[in-house]
Amino acid sequence: MTTARIALVGDRSPGVQAHVRIPSILEGLRERDGLTLDAYWIPTTEAEGLEGFDGIWMLPGSPYRSEAGAVNAARTAREHGIPFLGTCGGFQHTLLEYARNVLGLPVAHAENTPGADDFLLLPLACSLVGHEGTVLLAPGSLAEKIIGAERSMERYSCNFGLNPGYLPVLEEGGLSFTGHDEDGAVRVLELPGHPFFLATLFQPELAGDGTRPHPIITAFAAASVARAASAVSAASAVSSAS
Repeated sequence: MTTARIALVGDRSPGVQAHVRIPSILEGLRERDGLTLDAYWIPTTEAEGLEGFDGIWMLPGSPYRSEAGAVNAARTAREHGIPFLGTCGGFQHTLLEYARNVLGLPVAHAENTPGADDFLLLPLACSLVGHEGTVLLAPGSLAEKIIGAERSMERYSCNFGLNPGYLPVLEEGGLSFTGHDEDGAVRVLELPGHPFFLATLFQPELAGDGTRPHPIITAFAAASVARAASAVSAASAVSSAS
């Protein structure tokens, strides 16, 4: 069985429930799904040189110590075709990376730079800390295929979300928003054409008691293992040809 090396990008803290659950989630992936991940915690202040990982998972826990490091993690996954999962703060900084580096927008995150002129991420009208709500998934989307339904009940712990004024330009620029709450607010994004690139404002890490990985986490793990296995096969083929 191939083992995938994944980067857990985030500033690890015992005060963040999603972080505390990571060991049991990794064990659940191994025992229940046969997916073995060799996971490395990477603080946002050190999130460089991630190209050699088989998967990049940007975890909750913002404000991050380094906005630039978080943005770089998303960029590395996007540009190198590395399976990527961003949750909560990871979702927010994935938007920031795409808006800045793909679309050239000089936008800011209100949590990180409250004195900026133009915000891509704004405080939510109602905080979602401790909130659970319905997410409606677009038929045929990656998220819908993974979850196997067009509706899902998900848990949150966040205070910031996408400025809806930027939704049209982000969609025209290539992002797909495939999950919304019942009022139409964005909750899931995907990047078409990428092997696996998914980000959610909700936290799949908080599903259940942490011993049964959320389907989105399992799908990310499977994509990372598949990338690792492909690399092993390619290296073996080169060796055989030598």
